Amino acid sequence: MSNSRVNVRWVAEQAGVSPATVSRVSRGSAQVSPELRERVLRVIEEHGYRPNHFGRALAERRHGALGLVFPGLSGPYFSELIQGFESEALATGDQVLLLSSHYSADTDDKVLDLAARVDGMAIHAGTVSDAVVEQVSQQIRVVVMADKAGPAHASVSTDNSTVGTLTRHLLVDHGYRRLAFVGTPEGSPDVTARWEAFLAAHREAGAVPPAGPTLVALAQADGAIAAQKLFDESDARPDAVVCANDETALGLILGALGRGLRVPGDVAVTGFDDMPMAALVRPGLTTVRQPVRELATTTAQLLHAPLTQQDGDTVLDTDVVLRGSCGCQDSSGGPTTHRSSAGGDS
Repeated sequence: MSNSRVNVRWVAEQAGVSPATVSRVSRGSAQVSPELRERVLRVIEEHGYRPNHFGRALAERRHGALGLVFPGLSGPYFSELIQGFESEALATGDQVLLLSSHYSADTDDKVLDLAARVDGMAIHAGTVSDAVVEQVSQQIRVVVMADKAGPAHASVSTDNSTVGTLTRHLLVDHGYRRLAFVGTPEGSPDVTARWEAFLAAHREAGAVPPAGPTLVALAQADGAIAAQKLFDESDARPDAVVCANDETALGLILGALGRGLRVPGDVAVTGFDDMPMAALVRPGLTTVRQPVRELATTTAQLLHAPLTQQDGDTVLDTDVVLRGSCGCQDSSGGPTTHRSSAGGDS
């Protein structure tokens, strides 16, 4: 029979079950008796209810798909993340089902629904409640990106402590005394770790940190908002600004230049990510280079491990990249880099 005529109702009729039972079998639900499951799978295999690769996946109780849950599609960071994850999934023959949460209230419910349709799920930190992460981890393999591992799930992150190395460079090598930090730690393990590294560097250098971070989001437009807070509304302009990512750093530089300030003559600016634009602007943006694509591919690789395998935390190295925006020489010979010492798995 032609595949075009084989649908869930036809399969249900041939197997002598309800369409709901066929749906449960296709999702791998345990709420079906072995006898009914075998009957439905036999019809699926014999009549090609799905393409061949999906039929084999059903027989193996697999979906042939991985889930990727993250906050949103905007920005170069998430674009690189998706590309890296999809490239690894393509190599293993898996489809990728994307769920962009936009921090909506029903994200947890959507993640639980997605868990019934994939073999493993990558969840970016800050998008799903801890309770749901652990619940899904009991059903399928889960790897959390940019956070710590839990009792039942692994994690892959990059070394945020390198912000401390960068901050010490500003305080000690350049002698800046009034530093500001741009970013919102609440709800973001990455930004929290960068803020903590920023504070630790001040303690080590015997310097006084700001009372708190300049709270903005992570888009370039938020860098312009930070410029208003730091240059128009603050009593004392900072000597240097450490931004939680490159996008806000570039927005801040534009805001500074628009106010007639020189970078780095009047204010030094640094970022985090080392997105392509960081090397193209003048002065070049001093930043921390993190391996976003490797973060994604490593996550996808771990999703193929057995559900019971405990991998813990995988931490990828990052590098300080010195360019002109902090006061270093902006030479055509390329930036100077300093490697972190994350040391891989911890």
